[in-house]
Amino acid sequence: MGELPVTLVLKDLSKSFVGEAKVEVEALSHINLEVRDGEFVSVLGPSGCGKTTLLRIIAGLDNASGGRILLDGNVIDGPCPRMAMIFQEYSLYPWRTVIDNIAFGLEMKGMEKQQRREKAFEFLELVGLVDFAGNYPYELSGGMRQRVAVARALAIDPQILLMDEPFGALDAQTRNMLQRELLEIWEKTKKTVVFVTHSVDEAVFLSDRVVVLTPRPGTIRDVVSIDLPRPRERTGAEFARIRRYVLDHMEHAAASSKV
Repeated sequence: MGELPVTLVLKDLSKSFVGEAKVEVEALSHINLEVRDGEFVSVLGPSGCGKTTLLRIIAGLDNASGGRILLDGNVIDGPCPRMAMIFQEYSLYPWRTVIDNIAFGLEMKGMEKQQRREKAFEFLELVGLVDFAGNYPYELSGGMRQRVAVARALAIDPQILLMDEPFGALDAQTRNMLQRELLEIWEKTKKTVVFVTHSVDEAVFLSDRVVVLTPRPGTIRDVVSIDLPRPRERTGAEFARIRRYVLDHMEHAAASSKV
């Protein structure tokens, strides 16, 4: 069996903006990356290194200053319906019930009401929240709200799922539980995932590959393949070795940026 086809290509991607005192700030510099179909790739780096900016550019929510993004060989230069983004803040509509939040994207596509509710219910089952279909977001825990956000993103059947530190605001126990659930959903749906995090443990637990960014301006320090079978054991010796290896890369990147 050969390698999976390349889905997403970032070519020489850069981003600069005018900061305080009208000084130009370089956020990202010459990012080159290929992501394969069905791959789970994490982008890891310290705060301020441009991780979220990179994801927003891929999603078409921000413009790059230079370079190109290709999806299946076609240039992407704005919001693309084949990608869905999940944010750290839950971004659910408080006036909509859980099932109506999940159905929102289908409604925007013009799907008939009964059909979109049936489709939304399928994804409600996938994330284990059938009993909460009629609840409102304020009635849910943080972890449950994030499950709804995942279901809403998947309901529109995106080719690529972009996730910006989606578990960053959760307590450690809930975060670990949702990481496991996300992997189960990923294995069922076969989606391509680009996942932003600042947690080495999370990146190693979830990913096929980890892209390590340097501090600003964000450049790719290394791309680390995680050749561990799933489910992964966080307390295992090999997990600890890879975690240490990735952490060393982050520390070296931070140290070299201060020279």
